Amino acid sequence: MVLFLCSTSLFSHLFLMTMKAAILIQGWYRRYVARLEMRRRYTWNIFQSIEYAGEQDQLQLSSFFSFMLDNFTQLNGNGPDLISQLLDPVVVPWLERETCYDLIPVPESYTGPRLSFPLSVSHTNALLSAFKEQQSLHARYVLQLLYETKKLLKQMPNIVHLSTSYTKEITICGDLHGQLDDLLLIFYKNGLPSADTPYVFNGDFVDRGKKSIEVVILLFAYLLLYPDYMHLNRGNHEDHIMNLRYGFTKEVMQKYKTHGREILQLVQDVFSLLPVATVIDSKVLIVHGGISDQTDLDFLSTIDRHKVKSALRLPRHSLDHSKNSASSSSSSSSSSSSLCSLQTPSCLSPRPCPTSPSVPYSNDVPQVPFLDSLSSISPPSPPQHEREWKQIVDILWSDPKSQEGCSPNTFRGGGCYFGPDVTQRLLLQHGLQLLIRSHECKQEGYELCHGGQVITIFSASNYYEEGSNRGAYIKLGRELVPRFYQYQVSHTTRKLTLTQRVRAAEGSALRALQEKLFAHRSELMTGFQQYDQDNTGCVSVSEWAQVLESVLRLDLPWRTLRPHLARLAADGSVEYQSCFQDMGPGIPLPQVTPNLAETLFRYRTDLEIIFNIIDKDHSGLISTEEFRHTWRLFSAHLGVDIDNRAIDDLARSIDFNKDGSIDFTEFLEAFRVVHKLDNKDQHHG
Repeated sequence: MVLFLCSTSLFSHLFLMTMKAAILIQGWYRRYVARLEMRRRYTWNIFQSIEYAGEQDQLQLSSFFSFMLDNFTQLNGNGPDLISQLLDPVVVPWLERETCYDLIPVPESYTGPRLSFPLSVSHTNALLSAFKEQQSLHARYVLQLLYETKKLLKQMPNIVHLSTSYTKEITICGDLHGQLDDLLLIFYKNGLPSADTPYVFNGDFVDRGKKSIEVVILLFAYLLLYPDYMHLNRGNHEDHIMNLRYGFTKEVMQKYKTHGREILQLVQDVFSLLPVATVIDSKVLIVHGGISDQTDLDFLSTIDRHKVKSALRLPRHSLDHSKNSASSSSSSSSSSSSLCSLQTPSCLSPRPCPTSPSVPYSNDVPQVPFLDSLSSISPPSPPQHEREWKQIVDILWSDPKSQEGCSPNTFRGGGCYFGPDVTQRLLLQHGLQLLIRSHECKQEGYELCHGGQVITIFSASNYYEEGSNRGAYIKLGRELVPRFYQYQVSHTTRKLTLTQRVRAAEGSALRALQEKLFAHRSELMTGFQQYDQDNTGCVSVSEWAQVLESVLRLDLPWRTLRPHLARLAADGSVEYQSCFQDMGPGIPLPQVTPNLAETLFRYRTDLEIIFNIIDKDHSGLISTEEFRHTWRLFSAHLGVDIDNRAIDDLARSIDFNKDGSIDFTEFLEAFRVVHKLDNKDQHHG
């Protein structure tokens, strides 16, 4: 009996100890998962904030180009001619001939696909096989394919209406962004386009990824092969001005050095002819970005979409009116340019300029309008072309939000934020029940909002970093109940644990954020020193976070990120100069002052875009005179006064062989942020 009681007591004790251990393990695991999720979320926020900040920069640069082209006859003797090459490309005469591609010989040594029209399944199969083997399509066939696509798209309406009564299901895909592997994986999992497997691809086929031209060739080929079962909506990256910043223009010129300009000109026409919306069974609306409280599908279906070559190009009347309104309005725009909900044009607003004392602001420089400043004054009736332009801008650029109403999307820099009330009103007005859109990367590849009435679908996996997100597509049958299919390209990702994937993505995001800090060093130091009157080199955590947000405007959890960005002193304050200690310039140029170097770090991408406009033959070399012209445009864009003598001295010093030409690629490489810890790792490795 005593033995039994002892055994029972021992068992109870062991049971209690086991339960306590289980509870402790469970608590530890929950905290571990919570910390991992927190890291995943702020990593995601960093990637997205930096992406949208880049789009704001592009909109501001585009606004500058439009303004200069429409309002100034000359800028230091050469400005508008250079700008017009970007906004209104000169038409190549022979390209106007419908059979111009016949003039391009295909050598016998060419082993890639040879196309003839109308296309057959054997042609699309040949394209698939060639692209899997890293082969390219000859320029002659690319141009011919684009011509045939252009002819077909001219016959199509702005809003394409589909029915599930003729097919089992329709597959809807989101952004691909030049990621050919994602497209091939979709075709492998879901089937090639056909009468049995119809598709809607919802825009953003190009940019960012390295295989944009291959992606559009395949999509256009299947569109020509199955025009009733392959459908393409336009996205905000089907835009030649966006393509300058995000890679498609550069990719085409590198892959097609002889006929790249002709291909790009024809692609520009094709992009402007893509339909802007698709409706399934009169119940499901599919657009790339979203809607606004001004979206009118009936009006949208009547406009000439081909006129809007770029949604970033304001109609001329908008800027004319802006100029006339400038003297009668003193309102200023918000800090980021926006294309959102433009009721009508308004006043010119100066572009915010760097606050660093080393980069003085010049009132003599022409000021650039902000695209969101166009909503502050409402003339009685905006012209037809402005209403048409605004409808397309909202469709391509807008994002949903949880709050009611419609407001400027100042965070992204274009389009609107539209609330659930805006969604419900448009759906009721047109007898719809669901809005499917893309435009935003989602960690799981899709997301529902507005009570399930809005679905975001995104099909480019690993968009920010290896393992950062899944891709997805939707299948809709006759019952119109969406079914989601997820995937992730990459064999290496599957071998990594969740912790390893989060760590890799986090490291990449923090590197990008540190580069942002380095590029805004003067402004940040000025902000820190306002709080550090005694020059201690330290500020409180709260002050440190406040300065970062006021300068960078990235809406990030700075306190959470602080351990990754700056050191604490013994008293708990932040040693603010430690933000910049692990970074330095790529190739230090002694001729460049620190202040000028920082300006170049910050606006390196803008400078490269302006240079690419000037470098007509894409040789990577420009003359010293062209270098000076680049700087005239650049300084006008920034609203800063840079001494011409300093630029001349710099041009002479980097003309290493004194032949009057500058290798601009090497010059830009000097203004790339290098992480010192990386160099140490490489040295030790």
